[in-house]
Amino acid sequence: MKLNRREFLLLTAGVVTGCKAPDKEDASATGMEQIINAGMAGTFIADGVYSNFRDQGFFVICHGGKLSALSAICTHRKCKLTARPDSSFYCPCHGSTFDPGGHVTEGPAKRDLPRLPAVLNERGQLLVKVSGV
Repeated sequence: MKLNRREFLLLTAGVVTGCKAPDKEDASATGMEQIINAGMAGTFIADGVYSNFRDQGFFVICHGGKLSALSAICTHRKCKLTARPDSSFYCPCHGSTFDPGGHVTEGPAKRDLPRLPAVLNERGQLLVKVSGV
């Protein structure tokens, strides 16, 4: 089979477009999971909420020396939450609030914030699994 220049270019463009590597938005749309390295556990010494990873979809919580990760996405309409000084969470879109444990304290949200899987690796780094952020 022989291709002329025009056919070759059209075929090449189609292959390149079809083989595009997934980016962050593609991962969100398909619900793909990611493991995010939140850094050394020693970074999160004081009890409280660490909002460094809000844009990646989670908050790191330190309570009694134990680390966990809580979704930073409101369960009502998927807006990004903000952490308050009292360790509660507020949704600027529709006003939902959540207590420091992620439980709904004021709607319209009806579901609590999900806890995300988080583990310490052998190097002492906190790894958090997020999906569709």
